[in-house]
Amino acid sequence: MCEIVPRFDVVALQEVKGDLRALRDTMRYLGPHWAFLMTDVTAGSAGNDERMALVFDLTRLKPSGLACELVVPQEWLDEISPDALTRQFARTPYAVSFLAGRTTFILVTLHIDYAQPAQGRIPELRAIARSMAEWAKRASDWEHNLLTLGDFNIDRHGDDLWRAFTSTGLTVPDDIQKVPRTVFSNPAKPNLAKFYDQIAWFRGNGMDLLSMQYHQGGSFDFVLHVYRNTGLNKTAISYRISDHYPL
Repeated sequence: MCEIVPRFDVVALQEVKGDLRALRDTMRYLGPHWAFLMTDVTAGSAGNDERMALVFDLTRLKPSGLACELVVPQEWLDEISPDALTRQFARTPYAVSFLAGRTTFILVTLHIDYAQPAQGRIPELRAIARSMAEWAKRASDWEHNLLTLGDFNIDRHGDDLWRAFTSTGLTVPDDIQKVPRTVFSNPAKPNLAKFYDQIAWFRGNGMDLLSMQYHQGGSFDFVLHVYRNTGLNKTAISYRISDHYPL
């Protein structure tokens, strides 16, 4: 992970645990020109003692002032569904603004609750989709860019969860849609690949609200490069590094 992070200007980390020793070791490895912002841990069984962090290179960008968590207005809830979000988000989405040169952008990192059955994830996805749409319209008035990224726990491209996520115009670039998300993805069975992680913003349908230029995206299969000739399988490697590829 310490080899992958410095290839980028800013990285969203999911499932940072309450014990920060690994994160502190990572920051020492990256060096003094790297910094991070993070949430507190989410208490309760659904939160799993996890937090979210944004790690960034101070020689490339800097925080521009905003750091907040998202809360859905009470009056929206009945519009989402009669019993939508009768509780708070399992992990409240975390937003931070950055300045790179003269460009301001806001990253909203989140981790949707892994509810079972999967239909239980839809209210959170709908709430996020609407919140992001309302915010994007305001942010564009100030020439700010708004992007969301993280683990959306979407099982399939085109399923009900995907439709809830994209219901207000959030768009995932085509090349990112084609890459595997987890170490357990099987190229021979792409229709079974999980579609958990996303990077998205509003584009098209009169809502082209990103002034930054998109070039390309992808994922990185680190399994090919680590623990070789050790006999460890993908499950064992996932516990030592991650079960998700960097997106």
